[in-house]
Amino acid sequence: MAEIDRELVAQIVRNVVSELEKQKPAATAVQAFGVTNGIFEDINSAINASIEAQKVWMQTSREVKAKVIAALRQAMHRHAEEFARRAFEETGMGRLQDKIFKHHNVADVTPGLEDLETRSWTGDKGLVVEDFAPYGVIAAITPSTHPVPVLLNSTIIMIAPGNSVVFNVHPAAKNVSAYAMEIFNRVIQENGGPANLISMVREPTLDSAHALFNHDRIPIIVATGGPGPVRAAFAAAKKVIAAGPGNPPVLVDKSADLAAAARYIIDGAAFDNNIICIAEKEIFVVESVFDRFMQEMQAAGAVRLSETQINALTEKAILVSEKNQEPYPSRDFLGKNANVLAKAAGLDLSDDVKMLFGETNFDHPFVQVEQMMPFLPVVRVKSADEGIELSYRAEHNFGHTAIIHSNDLDVITRFTRKMDTDIVAVNGPSLAGLGPKAGESYFSHTLASPTGEGVCTPRNFARVRRLAMYKSLQIV
Repeated sequence: MAEIDRELVAQIVRNVVSELEKQKPAATAVQAFGVTNGIFEDINSAINASIEAQKVWMQTSREVKAKVIAALRQAMHRHAEEFARRAFEETGMGRLQDKIFKHHNVADVTPGLEDLETRSWTGDKGLVVEDFAPYGVIAAITPSTHPVPVLLNSTIIMIAPGNSVVFNVHPAAKNVSAYAMEIFNRVIQENGGPANLISMVREPTLDSAHALFNHDRIPIIVATGGPGPVRAAFAAAKKVIAAGPGNPPVLVDKSADLAAAARYIIDGAAFDNNIICIAEKEIFVVESVFDRFMQEMQAAGAVRLSETQINALTEKAILVSEKNQEPYPSRDFLGKNANVLAKAAGLDLSDDVKMLFGETNFDHPFVQVEQMMPFLPVVRVKSADEGIELSYRAEHNFGHTAIIHSNDLDVITRFTRKMDTDIVAVNGPSLAGLGPKAGESYFSHTLASPTGEGVCTPRNFARVRRLAMYKSLQIV
């Protein structure tokens, strides 16, 4: 009888365990490193988990938040080479050494808690204090061009005010993104933060992005990517911070230091094979210094293509949409090394060559399209005024980035006013517009031109709340 009882108990236990397995909540993420890794099989589970995480994080002390953010920066430094290699292997874009630099840079100069400075003032009618409050759960899109740098940059500037984040990463970089997500979740939890403060869906799709954008518990959407995700974000009829497209022009006028201009243009445009959104994409040069400038480009290491070679490259690297006849860059050439483009143009070049360039007209597709390749079209203009006008037209009123090389303050002023872009870099590489180590400013991968925030910081992801003490606490 005792044997029968033991067997019966064992069977009951098996039945109970089986039922519990069936009833496991969908919001349970995979376990990795002994902690929850933030990766979910469906988007609703990720959102639900992040809602709970945000409640905890909002009540977490500033001291712990600072510790978590510092640890995330350190983790990025430790894994920078590995993240860069994985991204390079998965996406096939850019240059490995430049990618390594990007990972270190984002860890160093992404603004954090220090950006959230409260304000207070007193007057005859009392005391006013303004502080920053979180929105809640943020929906965020990341691009394939800089998957992990955008992931960390977004994480820091969005969790600093007390938000949690659900990412719909780019499918072309989902593996390296998931790998980084596991590491970042481990770091957050080991340093006192909640599980799933940042999360993602394992298999990101347009459907998962749509569900994320339209979830009733998502108050704000941040779209850092191509025009498709940005349009989808706006369609959700919520607050959107969007990093839209760019096509940054460069103007070189007759007063410029031509040798320095050539070096800086190559430094900016060749970095990571021109997949940076702020990078120089087309150049307008005043006719009186045009030939000398082209010579300086060659002296600085760029290889000049003939008209025939440019035509051959264009035929292979720029495609035309059958739907609307609009040109667009071929993914086979996006972010590839200059010698890959050169081969398409009929040249055999060393991998050490970082930039190709050549003269085109204004209407050429390489001028009009954000091509993200290490080839720069150079357009001859009669005057600085014509250069300003054509630069404005080539930028397509995106309001993103523009670059000028000039020692004439009047020309610089007219250019800046006409362009009206979030960033204007003067007499330096485009990279100077986003800070170290090329310039003096803070850094963000979310450059929100369509929605007006510009280079985003934690303040852009916080609600301003005001406390007004009427006729009290006037201590002076």
